[in-house]
Amino acid sequence: MTVVRSILLFVLAAIAEIGGAWLVWQGVREHRGWAWIGAGVVALGIYGFVATLQPDANFGRILAAYGGVFVAGSLLWGMALDGFRPDRWDVIGAVICLVGVAIIMYAPRHT
Repeated sequence: MTVVRSILLFVLAAIAEIGGAWLVWQGVREHRGWAWIGAGVVALGIYGFVATLQPDANFGRILAAYGGVFVAGSLLWGMALDGFRPDRWDVIGAVICLVGVAIIMYAPRHT
């Protein structure tokens, strides 16, 4: 159950961070205004809070692993909301990142 909780928290963190950055992007680059930017800033703050809920107590490990989730999630977000179509190298890179996430977070450790 701890691994499932961790994965769900990573997904929630990705939605908050990527969504927040996307909202700021839309507000600035697409001229949608301050409300979009403000919503993005709030979402980015939520991301920072969600990251603290991970079961592992090691900040460096969590953020390092989350980097891989961010890579894959960003490609998915671009596909869903911006019509981005990743090429095979994007997909291969994202898979490599997710393998890294699994190794960093869920490999058995003897402490």
